[in-house]
Amino acid sequence: MKDLIAYCGLDCEACEARLATLRDDEALRQKVAALWSQLNGVEITPEMINCLGCRVEGVKFPYCESLCPIRQCALSRGVETCGDCGDWEGCKDLEAVIGSTPEARARLKGEA
Repeated sequence: MKDLIAYCGLDCEACEARLATLRDDEALRQKVAALWSQLNGVEITPEMINCLGCRVEGVKFPYCESLCPIRQCALSRGVETCGDCGDWEGCKDLEAVIGSTPEARARLKGEA
């Protein structure tokens, strides 16, 4: 599986936080911070929008780095992605992502 597919199946390669980091694009950081703040009901500042991807070396968005229960579980189980875990289809944490992003589910199943 591509290294830029997150443990949950999201495509880090297309993530605007990653693109803002790669391009050092302050305007895109501000856009992403505003959107993510609104979607998550917490303050996210443009300075927090620095990430190279969930499963690759380098900087990560603070939530993904240490708070994401999906990433922490996958790391503790030593799986490449949640699709490699026998319990993934019943996982309540993962359902929050794959329930709203069908492409992520398809990636974990190896269909995308």
